[in-house]
Amino acid sequence: MRNPYREIFSLPGTKGFSLAALLGRMPFSMTGIGIITLFSQLRGAYALAAAVAAVFAFAMAICGPLVARLVDRHGQGKVLPIAAAVSASAMLTLVLLARADAPAWTLFVSAAVAGCLPSMSAMVRARWTALYRDKPQLRTAYAFESVLDEASIIIGAPLAISLSVGWFPEAGVLTALVLQIIGVGGFVLQRRTEPPVRLALADGGVSPIRMLPIQLLLLLLLAMGTIVGAIDVVSVAFAADEGLPAGAAVVLSAYAVGSCLAGLLFGALKLKASLPKQLLYFGIGTAVSTLPLIFVGDITTLAIAMFISGVFFAPTMIVAMASVEIVVPSDKLTEGFTWLISGLGVGMAVGAAAAGQVVDSVGTRTGFSVVLAAALLTAVIVVFGHRHIASSSRASRLLSGLAADAASHPSAGSAVIPEPVQKN
Repeated sequence: MRNPYREIFSLPGTKGFSLAALLGRMPFSMTGIGIITLFSQLRGAYALAAAVAAVFAFAMAICGPLVARLVDRHGQGKVLPIAAAVSASAMLTLVLLARADAPAWTLFVSAAVAGCLPSMSAMVRARWTALYRDKPQLRTAYAFESVLDEASIIIGAPLAISLSVGWFPEAGVLTALVLQIIGVGGFVLQRRTEPPVRLALADGGVSPIRMLPIQLLLLLLLAMGTIVGAIDVVSVAFAADEGLPAGAAVVLSAYAVGSCLAGLLFGALKLKASLPKQLLYFGIGTAVSTLPLIFVGDITTLAIAMFISGVFFAPTMIVAMASVEIVVPSDKLTEGFTWLISGLGVGMAVGAAAAGQVVDSVGTRTGFSVVLAAALLTAVIVVFGHRHIASSSRASRLLSGLAADAASHPSAGSAVIPEPVQKN
């Protein structure tokens, strides 16, 4: 029986860079919660812990696309080691300052510099794209990496907490630091699968974030991240109210299992609908599947509702990432991916903060309103945005074709789009 996942790993080097990227992306979910656990144990200051973690999260959202832009211009092998070294040095400094009871402003500065952590989720997708561009294996590869993204989130946070609580306060952050060094180092050493630096188009200085389709996809991932962040907080609060705090792990596992299984199944299918249409269908499915949360009455029904809600999440994210490949010129692809990853991370932080405020102020069940509001925003974005993505993809294909033609001329220093021929 044909196994599409075995097919994508048939090329040399694919297993190696995917594994390295998995290790390198673990800090995405481990560092923030590791910072909170670190400061809560060393100083007993939860407000300071949350503030430092928030600075790191937002710095990562801002710096990530900048690092990715440099990668698109100069290559992964040249940029990633520098970015990872700067981030790791700043994070190690943060740990030392925390132990030394340094002033708060030094902690914020260190956390901000540490935010230049490379987005390995974007880097690995750029490699898959270079290998399987315009081939059916590409969607399977995107699906596989989306499942690994979720797996890293599921594993990373509890791992960081367990290490810090069970070993010593800095253990979670330092483990994330080691995984970052090993992951990024192993990734960049695999040079034969590194995407080539593509010739810049005439608008080489224009960031993908100025493109309407990327802005729409960024908003979509922001809304989806808000769903995840709110679900995490409300599930913990709901389980505590039911007198079963350990039940939160079951609930969140049900959500993750539903999403991961759907992502793996989606990657093995060959759907005939265009990517913009798929984005519309699965985006609406993500929104509608949150409605059962209104009717939950206990941990069991909440877990079932979470499983249903998770089924549409991974396919929507997979299609959103695949849409970047069809709307962004090839010389800006990594930056385009990174903007979406940043949106997801910021959304998770926003969702957790908003749900926490609602739960504390109004009550646990009202916290689901944050999930429903983000789900409604998800539906609105895909309904009104999928046509823009469809039209933009055609223009992007034309520009990429022109860039490829220009690259075939050795004397070309940059790709210049020719003026259309005027017919008399």
